[in-house]
Amino acid sequence: MKKNHFRKYAIIPLLALSLLGLPQAAGAAESSAVTNEAGEAAANSDLVVLEEVLDLLDAYNIEGVEREQFLENAIRGAVYSLDDPYSDYFTEEELQSFEEGLNQEYVGIGATLRYTGDKLYITDVLEGSPAATAGLKQSDIITLVDGQAVTGGEDIARIQGQENTIVNITVSRNGQKLNFPIKRAHFALPSVTGMLIPSSKVGYIAISSFSENADDEFAAELSSLREQGIGALVLDLRDNLGGYVEAAANIAKHFMKEGVLMYTADQSGTLQPYTIEGGENIGMPVVVLTNEMTASASEILTGALRDNGIAKVVGTHTYGKARIQNLFTLSNGGSLKLTVQRYLTPKQEDFNHVGLKPDIEVGGSAPAQLITGLYQAGVRKIELSGSPASLTINGASFAGFVDVLEDDGKIYAPARILAALVQGEPAWNAGAQKLTITDGSGKTIGFSKASKSVKVVYGESYVELHDFQQKYPALVWSYKQGILQLSVKS
Repeated sequence: MKKNHFRKYAIIPLLALSLLGLPQAAGAAESSAVTNEAGEAAANSDLVVLEEVLDLLDAYNIEGVEREQFLENAIRGAVYSLDDPYSDYFTEEELQSFEEGLNQEYVGIGATLRYTGDKLYITDVLEGSPAATAGLKQSDIITLVDGQAVTGGEDIARIQGQENTIVNITVSRNGQKLNFPIKRAHFALPSVTGMLIPSSKVGYIAISSFSENADDEFAAELSSLREQGIGALVLDLRDNLGGYVEAAANIAKHFMKEGVLMYTADQSGTLQPYTIEGGENIGMPVVVLTNEMTASASEILTGALRDNGIAKVVGTHTYGKARIQNLFTLSNGGSLKLTVQRYLTPKQEDFNHVGLKPDIEVGGSAPAQLITGLYQAGVRKIELSGSPASLTINGASFAGFVDVLEDDGKIYAPARILAALVQGEPAWNAGAQKLTITDGSGKTIGFSKASKSVKVVYGESYVELHDFQQKYPALVWSYKQGILQLSVKS
């Protein structure tokens, strides 16, 4: 790795504590020395016990024991006893895997997959990946893996495997059967992607991980969008589990000239402001998209932009990880990842295990969240096209999909998406078995289960499109060859 932000972050407060402890009175120094001696004696006693156990295992245990494995398990046991889900012990190999994940480095074919309706769809082919090189495409349906039929989601595991090994994938594409031998390989993904939303002056940037290069990637993407003349920005932090705090802080500098990013507190419990200096005000409306997998460094950035009045948050409650870990290297080559600080938003909200509440809540549907966010940023007209493996808005491709129900000649679309298109709120009345949608103008339309104008599947509501169009004539829709197209006449 080029940078080691975790270790860098850990060293600074430890040095500060040591320096502050120097100018103490002589009496205090002696007292401290006595205390330290007692602590060292206790620690030595603990080590003696561990050594005794190792010697006894070596001498008498009939199963045999690996000394290194014993020590690793002892360390893991100590860490797990903390009842802290974020602290952990890593071997050298585990640490490498952890850091590769943060930096979007993977081994595989480089395609995202979704099993639904008894079919395994390719939902995206990642740029520069083995799948892209081989010629796989979005919406291909995988039918065979190494000659064996795909029968369930568990077959995805058969596509995964070791680097430089071959997997043979057979797909159905427009009724045609195609076979692709693909060599699994190591590849890296950009942490930041972006685009200008067609037919608008709204920019869109998605950050999938706060990797070591995410801040540089973000700066380049924002600069490119500014050159294209954007007047508003949608920042997508959905499914971003976090990463390096320093990367999040550097990205925050593109939104605020100065101010508080967050408050932190270590073992002392004293709150300390983590401030931004030398930044630049974004100078345009900002909308942040969140969901239940927006976590850690993503929550730091979301909370800072919200509390400083820079952004409006759209989506669902975030994950709720208001804790910061550092990595400490051990002499055996392993590393301890330990929680060393808790943090609060600039308005001192502690949301650990709770999550940040969005300003506009849009639950359960990625397309609906995106549509709402784009409207809030100033997009005036939205044309959506979707299938079980794809999602496009105004001709631009996004991560996501649209499921459609067909029953007795009727076509049902997700209620959340329809509500988002009319800038409305869906509400389900379980007692009356009725769905109502209140649009942006205050108009309310209803659909009942008894009249078969609404269906509920796995807790999600679907509305029959002819019924919706009858009550909301501005809707324009078509459904052909598994692709649903939706828009609203202005």
